Amino acid sequence: MAKLSKNRKAALEKIDPDKLYLLPAAAQLLKEITSTKFDASVDVDVRLGVDPKNANEMVRGVTTLPHGTGKDLKVLALCPPDKEQEAKDAGADYVGLDEFIEKIKAGWTDIDVIVTMPAVMPKIGALGKVLGPRGLMPNPKSGTVTPNIGKAIEEIKKGKIDFKVDKAGIIHAQVAKVSFNEQKITENAMELLQTIVKLKPSSTKGTYIKSISLSSSMSPGIKVDPKSID
Repeated sequence: MAKLSKNRKAALEKIDPDKLYLLPAAAQLLKEITSTKFDASVDVDVRLGVDPKNANEMVRGVTTLPHGTGKDLKVLALCPPDKEQEAKDAGADYVGLDEFIEKIKAGWTDIDVIVTMPAVMPKIGALGKVLGPRGLMPNPKSGTVTPNIGKAIEEIKKGKIDFKVDKAGIIHAQVAKVSFNEQKITENAMELLQTIVKLKPSSTKGTYIKSISLSSSMSPGIKVDPKSID
């Protein structure tokens, strides 16, 4: 069995493994047990009582975190020349079309989000093999394929995130940085959780939210009481 580091051992000693914490208490404890030298990400993992193989139970959505993610996302806008200025004004880090398509074909993916327009999608389809595995393929459901390219970029820069349940029935999302105060972490996490609750498929039987865990980049998970988000 791997030997625990001093920091991880100390963190585990502070967490009651049998307790379900209220979200504010979990946020406070997370700040106490995170000892990284860098500003660690705060992540939420939600295990759902759904079958992702069933199209009717594929939980996917978007939400805007009230305090942003704390991460400055690099946005590429793939758009025609007449939309370039709109994209630049909205805060896109890279703006263009054909030259960036060629760069991506050659393996360039130094970006966090790609925003584009319906008319441009036929050109981008060929990039699926590069973008798909990295989660960078634009998608109308996540709001990254839209005629309103400027608005989409502004929302992403302000803290809009998209999420979807994975094959194991878990939604994983970054909601803050550990440098955020307890209230901001709580409010961001609550925004995500309440959005997930609203997206409950009508075909789902039994318990919808089975478990919630709050963790930082290097910390153990803290179990959150699902009843506390109703």
